[in-house]
Amino acid sequence: METVILAVLIAVVVLGAVGGLVVSGRKKKQLPPPPPAAPVTPPVTAPPAEPQVGEEAETPREEARRTIEEVGLPTAEAEAPVEVAEPEAPVAPAVEVPEPTAGRLVRLRARLSRSQTSLGKGLLTLLSRERLDDETWEEIEDTLLTADVGVAPTQELVDRLRERVKVLGTRTPEDLRLLLREELLALIGTDADRSVHTANGIGNGGDEIPGVVLVVGVNGTGKTTTTGKLARVLVADGKSVVLGAADTFRAAAADQLQTWGERVGARTVRGPEGGDPASIAYDAVKEGIAETADVVLIDTAGRLHTKTGLMDELGKVKRVVEKHGPVGEVLLVLDATTGQNGLVQARVFAEVVDITGVVLTKLDGTAKGGIIVAVQRELGVPVKLVGLGEGADDLAPFEPEAFVDALIGD
Repeated sequence: METVILAVLIAVVVLGAVGGLVVSGRKKKQLPPPPPAAPVTPPVTAPPAEPQVGEEAETPREEARRTIEEVGLPTAEAEAPVEVAEPEAPVAPAVEVPEPTAGRLVRLRARLSRSQTSLGKGLLTLLSRERLDDETWEEIEDTLLTADVGVAPTQELVDRLRERVKVLGTRTPEDLRLLLREELLALIGTDADRSVHTANGIGNGGDEIPGVVLVVGVNGTGKTTTTGKLARVLVADGKSVVLGAADTFRAAAADQLQTWGERVGARTVRGPEGGDPASIAYDAVKEGIAETADVVLIDTAGRLHTKTGLMDELGKVKRVVEKHGPVGEVLLVLDATTGQNGLVQARVFAEVVDITGVVLTKLDGTAKGGIIVAVQRELGVPVKLVGLGEGADDLAPFEPEAFVDALIGD
């Protein structure tokens, strides 16, 4: 009996489970199916154009930014405020402190001694020969002439050397060096006033005016550069300087001079290219008086010395400047490598303006030191400054002792 009841219960449970599955299946069939999702179509983007000749292809970063801008999305650059940079104020060039002028020639001795082989050492070698015959003395003359000492000074020096060697008798190298040093110093001269006169003068109205220095010479001798270097020499000696750019015929001469002046804090007075040089020179002195400057340096035009018009203009510049007061110094700039041609230039300039001193440039390396003797004899005025290189402080006051010592060596 119990077995029958258990079988009936199992049958009821099985039928109930089967019936639930059937009902659940029918309910699923009655529900409508969900609508299908619309297909997502990717945006069509035109391919990047091929770069043309001369154009640069876009980098991936540039291409991405361009795509964002087309879609309209904000970029970090668009959101950031645009800052406009203020123009920077021009920076004034730093004012340099020139090298002291005292002893410059001694410090530049190495450069100066490069020319000693043809003059100083050449003479010492010849004088050291055991027998000094006529042929040797002729060689000594040739050495001096080759060094541009000049005919008359050469003859004087040879005569004195022959006389002193005969009296001296035995000649040691030290005796000969001392003998040659003494005679070369006598030939160059040690008593001349070689200072550049820059003391204040008395103007035509009775007032004190700056010292005025005219710098003259042909183009190519380094005249404008020498004027700028001379400004450094004067500033190094504690003087205030005004520069006058009266060379209005050479392109960029005024710019070149102004650059030199700015380096040492010296003001440059200039005018239009091709303007009247005398007018600019006059204004420069006027400006120097107004600023109570110590010195006014005037760089003049330097076309070929054979041009009569230039010489007339140079005389006019000096006369116009003298309306303020006296010109204290007229320096003639000569290229030491030009030799006898430099003497021709010296004669022409001396006829127009009263030359008071000479500046010899390029007196290093291949220069012939004897030109110092020749030009002093020709003009009757001393060499006051020498240029020994391209450096800003390579212009030195001329010192005969230091010059001769460099020529003949230790």
